[in-house]
Amino acid sequence: MKKIFITACLILLATAIFSQTIKKVKITEVEEYIKNSDHPIVVNCWATWCAPCVEEIPYFMETVKKYSEQKVELLLVSLDFANSYPNKILEVIKKHHFDATFFWLNETNADYFCPKIDPKWDGTLPSTLLVNNKTGFRKFFGRPMTDRQIELEVGRMTGSK
Repeated sequence: MKKIFITACLILLATAIFSQTIKKVKITEVEEYIKNSDHPIVVNCWATWCAPCVEEIPYFMETVKKYSEQKVELLLVSLDFANSYPNKILEVIKKHHFDATFFWLNETNADYFCPKIDPKWDGTLPSTLLVNNKTGFRKFFGRPMTDRQIELEVGRMTGSK
């Protein structure tokens, strides 16, 4: 019985360590997270039902990994519907092996939350904001990005290109 209990505890511990968590947030929390970041951050707004979103996330992950010395962070902000939080979102994250900081935006009024990310954002997905508070770098893309574009812009954000 003791062996079964220890095994179960180890499985639960491993699951807790290796499982992704998705923080439920309001747009003001996203704003604060970006504002208080002391390292370069790539904020990608996406949804599980958005094929171009899911397609470009691996490019972001690959590029962020290349810039690990500059501590570039990938923040994936899901705009999925409430009925997808958290199970459907976690399912897609695990299926595609996404590795990032995960937020789910608990907002429905795009006229309110879009301009808080960028005044030019009309709600199109995917959309990406690159921010480096230390250098004042801030650039927004309201469209899908290619792997080359991501590499170039993250390089610019970090001052490497």
